[in-house]
Amino acid sequence: MSSIHREGIARTPLAYESTLLELVCVVNEFASSEAEVVATVTHLVRSGRVRLCGNFRGSLLEDA
Repeated sequence: MSSIHREGIARTPLAYESTLLELVCVVNEFASSEAEVVATVTHLVRSGRVRLCGNFRGSLLEDA
């Protein structure tokens, strides 16, 4: 994701910071299905690659 640059997604030394909406929108541009968006966003947040800010700050996202 380092090649993806979006206003509002700030890179920190350990993780990217993003709102859930911004993250979903960026991933949706490259995913081929809704299921892929959900799986990718969940993986990025749970792995620590992306840290959520805003309303979902600190969330790890639960299984649906």
